[in-house]
Amino acid sequence: MERSGWDLGRDDVEHLLHEAAAMRGESLWQDALRRLRRNRAAWSSLLFLALVAAVSLFAPALPLPSPVTLDLQLEPQPPVAPWSVWGSHGFEPDYWDLTAVDGLLVKARLAVFGDWQTGHWLGTDGKGRDILSRIVWGSRTSILVALAATLCSLLIGVTYGALSGLLGGRVDNLMMRVVDVLYSIPFIFLVIFLITLVNEYRTELEDRFGIDREVVFFIVIGAVYWLTMARVVRGQVLSLRNTEFVDAARVIGASTARILFVHLVPNVLSIVIVYLTLTIPAVMLFEAFLTFLGLGIEPPKVSWGLLAVDGSEMVNPVRIYWWLVVFPAAAMASTLLALNVLGDGLRDALDPKLRGKD
Repeated sequence: MERSGWDLGRDDVEHLLHEAAAMRGESLWQDALRRLRRNRAAWSSLLFLALVAAVSLFAPALPLPSPVTLDLQLEPQPPVAPWSVWGSHGFEPDYWDLTAVDGLLVKARLAVFGDWQTGHWLGTDGKGRDILSRIVWGSRTSILVALAATLCSLLIGVTYGALSGLLGGRVDNLMMRVVDVLYSIPFIFLVIFLITLVNEYRTELEDRFGIDREVVFFIVIGAVYWLTMARVVRGQVLSLRNTEFVDAARVIGASTARILFVHLVPNVLSIVIVYLTLTIPAVMLFEAFLTFLGLGIEPPKVSWGLLAVDGSEMVNPVRIYWWLVVFPAAAMASTLLALNVLGDGLRDALDPKLRGKD
């Protein structure tokens, strides 16, 4: 019997089955990761940010001088090349009140490096404190503020905006008017009021509730930056609430919470992730601005905003100690640039319209 053009033999079938097994489907996140890795600028920014986060996290374990150890001199000392002054002995574990984890990292640092510490590779400030150490330790505070505000924006903003868009109607209007009212409050006045209130009852708040000025600072910033996130998520949910998969979930009896967190929120995560990469640099800049005004982090703790204050105080018409301004500004600028480049790369990588085009 003669075979037609569409007849397949055993060998042909096995070959097709082998090819089908070798071909695997690709999810949206796998496709986004592949396209992100092809974007050299965005991928390099992600690696750079991972390095900054790692150095910031393990700062107590690094052989750096203490960021608060004083070495009073007549004037700040300029940077020295690592090959000329690699390091010295005489490390003193002088810090503010550290957490239990940071205390363990400091003990590990002493066990590994002893009293050896790096040289003043980026110079010292007017009180003899090492600039490199203060930049590394300052990154911990700035990143912590940004992450606190981002987490608050993620939890409150996404839930509030998604619920408002899903319910719609009068409930949506009422919830959005609440957001409008909160937007109308001058944020800088709110910060001044709360910080002043905390300063007046500082001892009582710390003794009874363990709340200090820094905690209030984190809460206030985080409590405001969720507003824009709520609006962004609400707009996305409004475009999805009447789609077929949401109607199907309602037909099978899914609850509002299940529709919200299982069906709608995962479909807006790409927008949320991109917006978060833009929120982090905005919060870091705002922290630096408030600290510059004296409303943020207080000494002996250090942040990039506090380094900007110290640098501005040492700039005078007689002599400019450039390293006090250039190095902290370069650290903050490079981190903010990497975050913005990563956000732009994530926007392209997570855009479903570009899927499969490269």
